[in-house]
Amino acid sequence: MTPLPLRIEPLTRAAFADFGDVIETAGAKAFPINAGTTTRYHDLVQVELAGESPRPLVNIFEGKAWHAPIEIRMLERHPLGSQAFYPVDGGRMLIVVAPPGELDESQIRAFISAPDQGVNYARGTWHHPLLCLQHPGRFLVVDRGGDGQNCDELVLKQPLSVLNLQRSQV
Repeated sequence: MTPLPLRIEPLTRAAFADFGDVIETAGAKAFPINAGTTTRYHDLVQVELAGESPRPLVNIFEGKAWHAPIEIRMLERHPLGSQAFYPVDGGRMLIVVAPPGELDESQIRAFISAPDQGVNYARGTWHHPLLCLQHPGRFLVVDRGGDGQNCDELVLKQPLSVLNLQRSQV
């Protein structure tokens, strides 16, 4: 089956709102702490933890580099908690998402992050696993640990393709 082309959008808070939060300092509530030696960017995302015995996990993920063409063949979701990714080395991501609920492939959207942006996938949001662009990347990841099945995966009925990342503002 020939993959359908997937249009890439810039990552903005407004465009991504249906899927979770954009993690960035631009526009965030900020104030000085530690006698003025540090700026705190406050309350950037809503961490969601559901199910039995939930606990927050803080992880570092190292992602391999992806280069065009990229075929999107599956999506996953975490029904019991949100999942946040923030680059610790300025890595950029291709972010492929669909709204929570039963997967509607016609609603799949793709975004490209700036080096100083991350995302927090809302609980149940369908998304592709980490797609680092051009070079391997390290990401601070905050998600849910605890009892219960917290990862569902689905193979797409119709694969999607990202053919040219240069046109997509990489």
